[in-house]
Amino acid sequence: MNVLMLRHSAGYEHSYLPDAEVALKQLGKKHGWRVTTTCRVESVTPERLARLDVLVFATAGDLPWAPGQQEAIIRHVREGGGFFGIHNATASGYEWPEYGQMLGGYFAGHPWTQEVRVIVEDTDHPATRMLGSEFRVYDEIYTFRDWDRSKTHVLLSLDNNSVDLSKGTRDDHDYALAWCHNYGRGRVIYTGFGHPDDLWREEWFLAHIAGCLRWAGRLED
Repeated sequence: MNVLMLRHSAGYEHSYLPDAEVALKQLGKKHGWRVTTTCRVESVTPERLARLDVLVFATAGDLPWAPGQQEAIIRHVREGGGFFGIHNATASGYEWPEYGQMLGGYFAGHPWTQEVRVIVEDTDHPATRMLGSEFRVYDEIYTFRDWDRSKTHVLLSLDNNSVDLSKGTRDDHDYALAWCHNYGRGRVIYTGFGHPDDLWREEWFLAHIAGCLRWAGRLED
């Protein structure tokens, strides 16, 4: 499997990014995948996309795309490519509506940075089967706008009893934390976790990340 991670920050620079780069490369070495990371937006070319199985975004803000790059990415996924968004990938591409539609939503806020209880809604998925039916984690919890449960498959969601709901941003209090869906012939998966640096050295979390990559890259269903 050929994986490219783009970690460009046009907005807030997350401190976890170097740890994530190392973690993905270590997963590549462990599983026999070719994993490349870059902060150079211009390196995401149609020629490079044609060789990819999974494109990973850990991006922030509105990236300085050249003409044609955005269309090439959307076309790549629609025609069968895999896409994996990590944490702040939803805090990116606000000026690019096709991206938000592909990914499933945009960042709306992070009202809770604390330990929360997480409900595993799909315990059989490659990205979640190692997590049991529920677990607790300390992270910066994102909420989302332009997100609709009926348009995706929710993998993980927030147990609302573990937070102060008055701080939330959604009237329906439906706070998904990871999801996946098909986009055209491609596969799209997103995890909202990853803000704390230390999380990228936790075995369960690395297994979750590897499962996201395996599903997006069609190594597992």
